[in-house]
Amino acid sequence: MPIYKIIAADSRSPRDGRFIEAVGLYNPNVNPMQIDLKEEKVFRWFKNGAVPTDTVRSLLRKKGILHKWHLMKKGFSIPEIEESMQKWQILQSEKLAKEETKKLEKKKKSSSKKSAE
Repeated sequence: MPIYKIIAADSRSPRDGRFIEAVGLYNPNVNPMQIDLKEEKVFRWFKNGAVPTDTVRSLLRKKGILHKWHLMKKGFSIPEIEESMQKWQILQSEKLAKEETKKLEKKKKSSSKKSAE
């Protein structure tokens, strides 16, 4: 079962070549998936002009790091950023709960159709 490192690498190096620094880990094998990131390192690389791949961008979005980076770039104070991140986390948990209920409803509908046939 694969576990992936989230790294900072030179764009000219090969895909599986040398990397500059590991900034986190991604484990899709557990439920819910595990994403461990070192925020300070991620922000330092963003400040240096690093551009995440599409996959890493989606992982950063799920953890809220892109939202936090956006607020930092806009010049919000630390208390404002913390307040916004708390609101973001509440919205994310509500979103996940809605997705779970939709999945359960879909399973119930599909099982009731199968039993009716």
